[in-house]
Amino acid sequence: MDPTDEEITAIREQLYELQVEHRDLDLVIEHLILNPPPDQLLIRRLKKRKLHLKDRITLLERMLIPDIPA
Repeated sequence: MDPTDEEITAIREQLYELQVEHRDLDLVIEHLILNPPPDQLLIRRLKKRKLHLKDRITLLERMLIPDIPA
């Protein structure tokens, strides 16, 4: 079943928010790495959060692409 227009709008909004957070985390991680002494535990946590965000972004993007029959 295809998503409704309202669902598509909600997915796009959530997708945008996750993409912004993902980019922000990327900048924070880069800053922490370049400005020692790095907190390795914090960097690992941020990278894990970033990976989680990437997975959610991919899932939401797939929801926006209609199914193509084989």
